[in-house]
Amino acid sequence: MHTSTGRSSIWAQLFTTMSLIFNQAVRNVRKNHGNAIIGLLLNIAQTLILVAVFMAIFLFAGMRAAAVRGDVLLYLMTGVFMFMAHVKVIGAVAGADGPASAMMKHRPMNPIVAIGGAALGELYIQVVTVIVLLFLYHALWTPLTIYQPIQTFAVFLTVWFAGLAIGVVMYALKPWLPSASKLVTMFYTRLNMVASGKFFLANTLPDSVLPYFLWNPLFHAIDQSRGYAFINYNPMHTWVYYPVIFGVAVLVLGMLGEFYTRSRVSMSWSAKH
Repeated sequence: MHTSTGRSSIWAQLFTTMSLIFNQAVRNVRKNHGNAIIGLLLNIAQTLILVAVFMAIFLFAGMRAAAVRGDVLLYLMTGVFMFMAHVKVIGAVAGADGPASAMMKHRPMNPIVAIGGAALGELYIQVVTVIVLLFLYHALWTPLTIYQPIQTFAVFLTVWFAGLAIGVVMYALKPWLPSASKLVTMFYTRLNMVASGKFFLANTLPDSVLPYFLWNPLFHAIDQSRGYAFINYNPMHTWVYYPVIFGVAVLVLGMLGEFYTRSRVSMSWSAKH
């Protein structure tokens, strides 16, 4: 009897937490704009502009030979979609309601809900953006063929997870060093404009240059996604599980930092926030 009650209470708590995360995700989607559709359209426009800019650079710089033999725009979109999912979730999680925020004064709210809601909301926006842009490209421009779409989407989830883990570290650091946290997040985002490998393939890089990129989970994810999206590309220098392993390790460090921060927030800086 006691065991049954304990099990039911655990499942009830889990259901409550998941419900709170879902509601927080909806709130985050609507936070910047009262209408969630407007926020979604703005993200689609931002992604589309980024693809267009990279396409222009790609063509004018004469980098066509560096791409996989196949659809050049799909080659660029795989990089841009992975990049957006990675850096956007970092910013969303790092900017989630902290332990000293007004939202945390409400009893059901806690940092796990804030982090989960921010990450889930950003995942929803990015997934819908990818679906809409691929559909429009397929319907309005040219028929689109992705060699292994399920595996490509799985890589998309791994790079989102790696971004979530990095965001948790920034989230834990923010109450201690808010300016430094924003600076590190911005630096990482700008660095990945080049270090992510959107413009080139890992197989084409010389061995002397590869170590400068192999630390980056986004570099592995983009290269692996192209291996699944194109039938004639086989990644030889990247590992599909690297973003997951990287994400788990960084997430553990981030959660430890968050627990440490949460236990000291009231005596350290709650009066300042």
